[in-house]
Amino acid sequence: MFNRAEIIFLGTGTSIGVPVIGCDCEVCTSDDPKNQRLRSSILVKTPEVTVVVDTGPDFRQQCLREGIRDLDAVLFTHSHSDHVMGFDDLRRFTVFEDEQIRIYANGQTIERLEKAFPYVFDGENRYRGYLKVDPQLIEGTFKTGDLDVTPLPVSHGKVETMGFLFSSGGERLFAYIPDAKELSAEAMNRIHGIDLLILDGLQPGHHPTHLSIGEAVELAEQLEVEQTWLTHFSCQVNYAALEPGLPDGIGLAWDGMKIAL
Repeated sequence: MFNRAEIIFLGTGTSIGVPVIGCDCEVCTSDDPKNQRLRSSILVKTPEVTVVVDTGPDFRQQCLREGIRDLDAVLFTHSHSDHVMGFDDLRRFTVFEDEQIRIYANGQTIERLEKAFPYVFDGENRYRGYLKVDPQLIEGTFKTGDLDVTPLPVSHGKVETMGFLFSSGGERLFAYIPDAKELSAEAMNRIHGIDLLILDGLQPGHHPTHLSIGEAVELAEQLEVEQTWLTHFSCQVNYAALEPGLPDGIGLAWDGMKIAL
């Protein structure tokens, strides 16, 4: 049970998931369930609201696995396919004609969704069983239920990307940053000293648009975070081999993992 919030890791994998199609490495052929990863996403539950961050291609499967039946809002970190292409599966949360779901995203992501799913946004398909949305442009901190959500600008290649800081009652609960290479000064300042951080840690080696595990560990220590969980892993991350060697207060998340706050 939780008092303030519960976080469920719907997926902890990179854009192609793990196992990877056509890959015979030790992780892709592993029978360890912590090495089997759907595309990265989290569900956040509080006493007042249930929200999901990103709807990747595995969103339907994730909902079925976790028994998700109700959803109040959706937050998008950016427009890459592994974070948006399960968007149409939200239709099961707007079955009736007068139902719609609020979505929060930056301008680039809303534009991408409009191009990929024009029938959702053209106003002509507000029928039973269709997806109906109420788009909200993220321009600063916003409120959904008892959550205050603050966008955290980060660098992820050439795409405008953000993480989110979740607060309630004036208290910081946690931050979620699944795709990042560098954090802006604003993001660093907002989450410095936070109790809980969920952070990109793609693989042990260098990557041009993602934090490596070593870089993520260094960043978490610089930010003086009490507990950091890494996510968005490639098949170069073997849970059993890598997790025991991480510093205290830093761990590897896995699909289905739950954190009660």
